[in-house]
Amino acid sequence: MSELRIYPDSQPETVELVSDHAAISERLQAVGVLFERWEAQQPLSDTATPDDVMAAYQADIDRLMNAYGFQSVDVISMYPEHPDKAALRDKFLHEHTHSEYEVRFFVAGQGLFSLHIDGQVYGVLCEQGDLISVPAGVTHWFDMGPNPTFKAIRLFSTPEGWVANFTGSDIANHFPRLENAA
Repeated sequence: MSELRIYPDSQPETVELVSDHAAISERLQAVGVLFERWEAQQPLSDTATPDDVMAAYQADIDRLMNAYGFQSVDVISMYPEHPDKAALRDKFLHEHTHSEYEVRFFVAGQGLFSLHIDGQVYGVLCEQGDLISVPAGVTHWFDMGPNPTFKAIRLFSTPEGWVANFTGSDIANHFPRLENAA
């Protein structure tokens, strides 16, 4: 189940929990973050190719590409046996910004986006069916957990794809992480 945990950025032990999808969307919209629920236009198997995945969500992809001027789209898959999982987890766990929107739609599995906005940290547990769009310039980090299991559609404004501007802050070390045991 998707959930939102809101913390004062100086008090990671104080948390407000929101678990209703509409309420999560409303709270995130108030700070400029899009959070939607998508449904596939056709069933997908566990072995679906990236082309199959994009075809199943083509109407939603087209809507966002037109609305935000995205230039490229891809599908990323992570799994517990992925040879680069530790290095990738470490890379994404550091607070950073982007000069463009960071858009992820979770076709399967889960991931934890933590957004640092106006003195608060918004921990957004995204699961299958969730789309999150983090605006350009919003400080955040992403945790796929020690045993990542997800398939996600990513949309980009530039052909370069994911480019991070790291803040140098260690704030991510002070907040809960995604613990997905093997």
